[in-house]
Amino acid sequence: MRLLLLSALTLTATACTWVPIEPSGKTVRVLPAGQVPSGCQQRGEVVVTVKSKVGFYNRNPLRVQEELETLARNEAPSAQANAIQAAAAPADGSQRFLAFQCPPR
Repeated sequence: MRLLLLSALTLTATACTWVPIEPSGKTVRVLPAGQVPSGCQQRGEVVVTVKSKVGFYNRNPLRVQEELETLARNEAPSAQANAIQAAAAPADGSQRFLAFQCPPR
């Protein structure tokens, strides 16, 4: 019984991850799908990954997508970018984003 309780507690704790936004990531804009605003220059790509499944438990897809976007925003400044745009839909806890340097709004 204790082993079952310990396993359930461990699964619950590991399934609830949270990715904090870093100060540099707070300044990164998320561009909607489609046309990139004029004046933006592509700086490369950012590929990010989080756990989408813990054991047999599939995490909430919206939560996974939110964490992927936060990670991409955190990584964008290292590519000298201040904006990101999803280049593909999330798949198995991974997503590719295009990184851009855009003029200030």
